[in-house]
Amino acid sequence: MKLPALILIPLIFFSTLIFLTESTQPPYSCDSSNPSTESFLFCKTTLPINQRVHDLVSRLTLDEKISQLVNSAPPIPRLGIPSYEWWSEALHGVADVGKGIRLYSTINSATSFPQVILTAASFNEHLWYRIGQVIGIEARAVYNAGQATGMTFWAPNINIFRDPRWGRGQETPGEDPLMTAKYSVAYVRGVQGDSYEGGKLKVGGHLQASACCKHFTAYDLDNWNNVTRFGFNAKVTQQDLADTYQPPFKSCVEQGKASGIMCAYNQVNGVPSCADHSLLTKTARGEWGFHGYITSDCDAVSIIYDVQGYAKHPEDAVVDVLKAGMDVNCGTYLQNHTKNAVQQKKLPVSYIDKALHNLFSIRMRLGLFDGNPTKLPFGNIGPEKVCSKQHQALALEAAEDGIVLLKNAGKLLPLPKSKGISLAVIGPNANASETLLGNYHGPPCKLITPLQGLLGYAKKTVYLPGCDTVKCPNPTIDQAVRVAQQADYVVLIVGLDQGEEREAHDRDHLNLPGKQQQLISSVAKAAKKPVILVILSGGPVDISAAKYNPKIGSILWAGYPGEAGGSALAEVIFGDHNPGGRLPVTWYTQDYIKTLMTDMRMRPDKRSGYPGRTYRFYTGKRVFDFGYGLSYSNYAYNFVSSGTHNKVYLNESSVGLAAKNSDSGRYQLVSDLGEELCEKKLFKVTVGAKNEGEMAGKHPVLLFVSRKNPTNGSPMKQLVGFKSVILSAGEKAELEFMLNPCEHLSHANEDGWMVVEEGSRFLVVGDVEYPIDIIV
Repeated sequence: MKLPALILIPLIFFSTLIFLTESTQPPYSCDSSNPSTESFLFCKTTLPINQRVHDLVSRLTLDEKISQLVNSAPPIPRLGIPSYEWWSEALHGVADVGKGIRLYSTINSATSFPQVILTAASFNEHLWYRIGQVIGIEARAVYNAGQATGMTFWAPNINIFRDPRWGRGQETPGEDPLMTAKYSVAYVRGVQGDSYEGGKLKVGGHLQASACCKHFTAYDLDNWNNVTRFGFNAKVTQQDLADTYQPPFKSCVEQGKASGIMCAYNQVNGVPSCADHSLLTKTARGEWGFHGYITSDCDAVSIIYDVQGYAKHPEDAVVDVLKAGMDVNCGTYLQNHTKNAVQQKKLPVSYIDKALHNLFSIRMRLGLFDGNPTKLPFGNIGPEKVCSKQHQALALEAAEDGIVLLKNAGKLLPLPKSKGISLAVIGPNANASETLLGNYHGPPCKLITPLQGLLGYAKKTVYLPGCDTVKCPNPTIDQAVRVAQQADYVVLIVGLDQGEEREAHDRDHLNLPGKQQQLISSVAKAAKKPVILVILSGGPVDISAAKYNPKIGSILWAGYPGEAGGSALAEVIFGDHNPGGRLPVTWYTQDYIKTLMTDMRMRPDKRSGYPGRTYRFYTGKRVFDFGYGLSYSNYAYNFVSSGTHNKVYLNESSVGLAAKNSDSGRYQLVSDLGEELCEKKLFKVTVGAKNEGEMAGKHPVLLFVSRKNPTNGSPMKQLVGFKSVILSAGEKAELEFMLNPCEHLSHANEDGWMVVEEGSRFLVVGDVEYPIDIIV
């Protein structure tokens, strides 16, 4: 980029209006100490943002307007408007992957939390919110230090982890729509400066930073079997759109009040996401009340013509996206072709103005047109907030709470903390620092590998990689066997890395790469005692052999655990933290790869043998179930009470709605029942949980609704609530869940309408069930 050259002139002639990132001053407009700003209505903070934006846009020439439709928006010197970069990243910590953030000099690192898939395993909304808060605070600190040219962060990724081979599944909260929706709300509220419960940040209110829900919609394939995300047409049923792919985005907008949306590369049912008026304008802005900006993914506009052939000419692609409701193009396509579209009378300038209104509204909400930011809300957040002790402690807590104990035969773990213990640490991920960070990360505050963490507990530790990389073509098995034979305990740390799963690269199998399995089996066979196996990965791996091998005593999944991952793993292994994480995705067997990744259907099809996807619908073999996770303690559950008294009546509408009939029974449309009745029928479920073990633990309690014989495409099982509770040994607690039958007991029919069917259900926690009947 040649940004410094572009801003040289305004630096000389308009230094009183524009402050640049080359100094320690953050960039902003409307310097109150300069008299020329007094004539600009867009600088008057007492006016509504709508009026201010209208004034600003009205002052722009056509060329200036078009220049602002791309992610790297240049300055407008004559109005004292600095350049702005829309593209910044903060998936699990402020990163310098995008163009808007530079980590150097004053602030050269930021807190690097675990990759999202591991954080999701905590099933802890408050933890997710606190992580979002830290990211928002550190983002504002970087801006205040003059190291940011943008405050719009393109996170969270809330696509459903539909297929275990997806390279970007690691970026998501997992496969469940409700859980993903709740993650999106917590993260967005934290980043943007809202309260945990929401409501503190009003519509149009001042943003700490801007969060962006991506990738809208049904995007979960990058590059598989020569099918790429750029040309993929996701054929999705209205049923699956309604109750799987769309709910996280709906919640992100309606409850999270996200200020940004990113439209995806792929087509959905033949229409490019960024050119879909029904998706962007009718649904997001119309039905959900979205107030913010919509960006394309990078170069997603160009492919509408260049790859997909949906548009006949480049100008048509520009017209399609702007009329659909997209506002800014990551790339240069709009900069290159919009003027031609206007001159060819294909595009009225009003569509450009509408996009600019959305864009400048966000910049004003960020306080970038309110004068000196040090005198504004969030202006006192300094560099000392970045990588603070509290923030680093939260990164450790997130890693601890996410790690999942998958096997613990004979209570092998935790290991004894005796001084003389000898340890063999073997595996390609044992001392791999970069692997811990996943993708979309910046420089971490610090980095502790698993080996370094374990050395803090066992000084007599011998380390051997066993393989040069996770690809493991030539393992040093003989040497690994000798090392294992001499140690009291063996910890094998294997799995995947970004070479195996990443953006633009999906997996073609679910096994451990190369000869890792041979290394594991040989070492386990030679060791004195059953070994501990640690898997670092984003997506699931078929470790059936390890699950059933008696020489492998314990298995831990640690995702990509972030900057403190090594410490967290060591604390779990040696018992300073009681693991409580639960799998946020189903772990499938290797034969799952017979299913085409391009098949977007969630529901199974008995006629063709299609097994369906995710725990809600999948009918095939599993290695581990969604929500599975052990602990060093045992927990018992019981249903204390339910406000339903086993029955939920939805036949009491004041308008006397008659139940509808289908081949499998009676049902009501949720839209017919209405919001008032649905709220009236809220009922409380109280679940008792007791720690029957000897160790205190933080424990997620997951509440499901199940059906013995699902009909009309209803899920076999559906998560309806989860709460994290800390229980000492022997301690009991009662947890309350509020259920809305229209939300938690419904599913989509084939036409995409949410329905509640009459019949029996079971509330399920652990292996305890509570029957309820629905009468419509």
